[in-house]
Amino acid sequence: MLQASHAASNTSLNTYASDFKRRVDEVKVSKSDLNTLVMNYLINEGYQAAALNFAKEANLTPQVDWATMDERLRIRNEIHRGNIQSAIERINVLHPEILDTDPSLHFSLLRLQLIELIRKCTASPDGDITPALDFATTHLAPRAPGNQSFLEDLERTMALLCFPTDNLSAPLAELMDPALRRRVAAQVNETIMEAQGLEKEPKIRGLTRLRAWSEDHLRNERKDLPILDLDLDVGLPRGDQHMTT
Repeated sequence: MLQASHAASNTSLNTYASDFKRRVDEVKVSKSDLNTLVMNYLINEGYQAAALNFAKEANLTPQVDWATMDERLRIRNEIHRGNIQSAIERINVLHPEILDTDPSLHFSLLRLQLIELIRKCTASPDGDITPALDFATTHLAPRAPGNQSFLEDLERTMALLCFPTDNLSAPLAELMDPALRRRVAAQVNETIMEAQGLEKEPKIRGLTRLRAWSEDHLRNERKDLPILDLDLDVGLPRGDQHMTT
């Protein structure tokens, strides 16, 4: 009896999977729509050479200021390399109002600059910490008292001066991880794109995240759904039942 029930369940699932695949195959996406998605991704991520080549091959004429896109990429690369002062100067030339109107982003950049100073002065046992202390006192301390989050971030960052870099606790080690540069660079990239009237996130990433959320939601509702693992990190934890747009 159990075997018969199990077999019936498998048959039902296989039938559903086959029907699901058939419906997916019936959805026709135009080549122009796919080309637009690809171009949107290339522009958002700053792949200028690839975007230019693709525009030529796909006969597209994107409304893009290529010089501005190139500068946005330079800013992101400067942050990735740890050249925060150069990145800030370039941001102020490209969009002078951005850091004045976004205190949180400005603080994140300044804190990252402080981390780079600490990284430099702690690279050797006899490193001079004075530049880091002076920078924190001049540029970060005045911003912290009115914002609890800023104050906690500053205190945690200054704690890097109290411990050897090869024996940091996990929260402190995160500050020295290059991943922090990438996160701040992504925030800067999104803010610049918004200032330029562009979408701050590639459409394909939003669509992929929506698909992942829909699958999770259906499975949490006990709906049988064929697994379509695209091996894409969309930033949505498995089982998250709340979708934000």
